[in-house]
Amino acid sequence: MISVEGVTKRFGELVAVKNLDFEVDMGEVVGFLGPNGAGKTTTMRMLTGTLEPDEGRVLYDQVPISRDLTAAKERLGYLPETNPLYEEMLVVEYLEYAAQLRMLDSAAARSAISDAVDETGIDDVFFRPVSELSKGYRQRVGLAAAILHHPEILVLDEPTEGLDPNQRVDIRNLVSDLGKERTVLLSTHVLQEVEATCTRLLIINRGSLVASGTVAELLSSSGRGLSKYTVEAEGDGVAEALSRLPGVDSHTEEQVEGRTRVQLTVAGDDELRPEISRMANEHQWVLWELHRSPASLEQLFRELTADADESEDEGAPASDEDSETE
Repeated sequence: MISVEGVTKRFGELVAVKNLDFEVDMGEVVGFLGPNGAGKTTTMRMLTGTLEPDEGRVLYDQVPISRDLTAAKERLGYLPETNPLYEEMLVVEYLEYAAQLRMLDSAAARSAISDAVDETGIDDVFFRPVSELSKGYRQRVGLAAAILHHPEILVLDEPTEGLDPNQRVDIRNLVSDLGKERTVLLSTHVLQEVEATCTRLLIINRGSLVASGTVAELLSSSGRGLSKYTVEAEGDGVAEALSRLPGVDSHTEEQVEGRTRVQLTVAGDDELRPEISRMANEHQWVLWELHRSPASLEQLFRELTADADESEDEGAPASDEDSETE
């Protein structure tokens, strides 16, 4: 559905996106992750035709969008990070205006608005001024406008930015529902959203793609996704013996009321708790705690973007990604 081939974008001397290659297949909900200034918003603006790449090309179904940008945009729904709503309008007026911009005739507009209102659950605020809406409802209205013309592709840039936890869950569920019939590319820095919503991840750092795959695939890939073990035991030589277990990458220890508490970082998927239990019996330790924390997406993200420089700016407007927090 979407192909990005060797895309590069510069702002003066700053290279915001460097030789980027990836594909998004029909029906996928793909999470687009990266630290501040990584190039996410710049990439999404090129995907939507708002910016033109300096090198490379963006294609929909193997056809460059530059060949007929109007036709490409007819297949696309876009919700930018700064949701462009007119506060003086009623919700119904705004959606009617959005339908006019999409050049829908009266009958098609009525049907499209009805469908969008049902899909996004904004019927309760349909006749209210935009200025009176909560941030969550504003995002829903923005999504309704983005899907009015029944696009095949949805590009969503930070759709839950600034929402409270309950609103985040509502929008997350809504995006999941919208993704059942559309191809969705979702930019976010909230990792829980990605795990709950997306079928695949693209992780970008310093303008380059550093990882692509499902969460499970990325966590199990070689050299990534270290498990954490916590062992608290009463006895002799606890830390020294545990540090020699297979796969242990590093360990820390501390004394807690006469017991030794050890934190192990372990590479690989092998389960070490049975071996630790046997070791405790052999050494006659008294086990107070034995806990394993599996590899996490947050840990993987930090590992892949450890060299990110948050002071970098993409060269795009200040509202682009400067407001992000990890």
